[in-house]
Amino acid sequence: MLIAFISDVHGNLPALEAVLADVEKRGAEMVFCAGDLTGYGPLPDGVCKLLQKRRIPAVAGNYDRKVTAVSQKGLAAARDMKEKKRKILLWTVENLSPQAHHYLSRLPEKLEEKLSSGQELLIVHGSPVSLDDAVYPSITGAGLAAKMGDRRPDILVCGHTHIPFVKRVNGILVINCGSAGHPVDGDPRPSYALVRLERGSVLRGRIIRFAYDWNMTAAVLEKTTLPKGLKKDFVRGTKRRFLV
Repeated sequence: MLIAFISDVHGNLPALEAVLADVEKRGAEMVFCAGDLTGYGPLPDGVCKLLQKRRIPAVAGNYDRKVTAVSQKGLAAARDMKEKKRKILLWTVENLSPQAHHYLSRLPEKLEEKLSSGQELLIVHGSPVSLDDAVYPSITGAGLAAKMGDRRPDILVCGHTHIPFVKRVNGILVINCGSAGHPVDGDPRPSYALVRLERGSVLRGRIIRFAYDWNMTAAVLEKTTLPKGLKKDFVRGTKRRFLV
């Protein structure tokens, strides 16, 4: 069985469509999403609708929870944010349908699955500690043990950092999907993870990156009131300091 893991789509519907097409071409039988469907990108509603339509299991990301907080509690939930970040968040909240808001509010913060091949899978956004915690490629055995507590899955999948990697630590296959929609490592190509599962065999995973037509995303961004600097971020695969 071949399974794909995506994360951090961030409202970039053209990238998500390209990722799902690539996943299908490579023969993956299942797709899971590790959160942050929304934020920064110009088509958050379309992203939510497509994941729902495709029935792709997903967890909430930290940005998704911010969106839900503003939706439920009002502007006070964004009071402490920097001005430009608050503007992006409020734009995102305003450009989601009631259906999408309901969908986001019901996303769990973790998914635990026993796969047909017998392996235990744990999917979170940041780490098992919290949505905002991070798992970097430098994670050590001691560092992972501190984040896992008494959990012992065969596969840990996360996102949040937008830095993709696959690494075996303490016997656990640790996967950070990177970002399917908003890369920040200087490479604008979407990233996602593929894992091959076979009962009794060693788990193997790898990161996939491929080019897509970022002009589609840039063109939609131009028609919104989102900060124009975001266009360069999506085109260059960076996250510039204009948001500070």
